Amino acid sequence: MNVIRHNFPATQYVCERTEKRQIVLHHTASGPGVDGDIAWWMKTPERVATHFIVDREGKVHQLFDEEFWGYHLGLAQKVFTQMKLPYKQLDRQSIGIEIDSWGYLEPHTDGQFYPAKWNGSRSVPNTAAKPVKYFYEYCSNQKWKGHRYYEKYTTAQINAVRDLVRELCTRHNIPKTYNPDMWELSKRALTGTPGIFAHCSYRTDKSDIHPQPEMIDMLKAL
Repeated sequence: MNVIRHNFPATQYVCERTEKRQIVLHHTASGPGVDGDIAWWMKTPERVATHFIVDREGKVHQLFDEEFWGYHLGLAQKVFTQMKLPYKQLDRQSIGIEIDSWGYLEPHTDGQFYPAKWNGSRSVPNTAAKPVKYFYEYCSNQKWKGHRYYEKYTTAQINAVRDLVRELCTRHNIPKTYNPDMWELSKRALTGTPGIFAHCSYRTDKSDIHPQPEMIDMLKAL
């Protein structure tokens, strides 16, 4: 598959070669294009980054070689304590893939759906941004992480993630078996069990990725 490689500075990730056992799917919670995400990471000293970003057109961007690692999980001791597990540095053994997407949306009185922003007390539509045309609606009694509307991952993105994950699983001997527990805080994810997980598998405060049916179907068919 074609991969666009970026000149991401080595100071923004950890140049340590480690065995990879997990693939973690994220979404960026940002507008179209990867340049803004990369620029944001380059402004921070914490070496937060994922190996790959898949843009809305399905193009795969690679920031650094997957044998190295960056901080993309944001793991806290309290999560491990809650699950009665010892703390484990899972960033070192996981490959991070971002999907370029706004994530959850908020409806506006104009009938359109906008990226969400926090006004200090609640999530509201950010009308300074453009409305989002394609969204997935969850049932009112089955909101995902407290939100009903999410930007849809495009068909091109889902297909690109499929191809990328297949290639990475083969290269690093990671099981492709679908993990139905990936949509909740997962003991298997937190113990470092090899496999494919989502950011929300490690943290209850994360909504990425959301369980869009087309995404689930793809993961089941790997």
